[in-house]
Amino acid sequence: MLVVGDKAPEITAHNQKGKEIKLSDYLGKKIILYFYPKDDTPTCTVQSCNLRDNYTALKAAGYQVLGVSADDVKSHAKFAKKFKLPFPLFADVAHKAVNDYGVWGEKTNFGHTYMGIIRTTFVIDEKGYIAHIINKVDSDGHTAQILGLK
Repeated sequence: MLVVGDKAPEITAHNQKGKEIKLSDYLGKKIILYFYPKDDTPTCTVQSCNLRDNYTALKAAGYQVLGVSADDVKSHAKFAKKFKLPFPLFADVAHKAVNDYGVWGEKTNFGHTYMGIIRTTFVIDEKGYIAHIINKVDSDGHTAQILGLK
């Protein structure tokens, strides 16, 4: 289980354009690394669009936004295009990042229990260390949650 102060595990995956990217490509910037369950589902769309709609403010505050789900490149490309998402989405089909970050676990929805990605955001500092972990994500107010961190 990762905690504040831990070194953020490296992620190497393809983005929605099919380009291999690494988390370490963004060293020197503050990173909003948000894990979400599934492309183009209601709550994930609200969360991603909240970050999109406030992208200018997040960039002005020095943040780079990076999304992660277990969807493939094709799904990410469709999702990013449909909602005009201006930031990279990591395609973690092998579940390496979700396991490294401890966000794969048991979930319950409408009385049904299953395994999946637990919506979690990690704020990573410029040196690659975890500065904040948001476990209770407010999807439609996510930017405010992030910008309100101290």
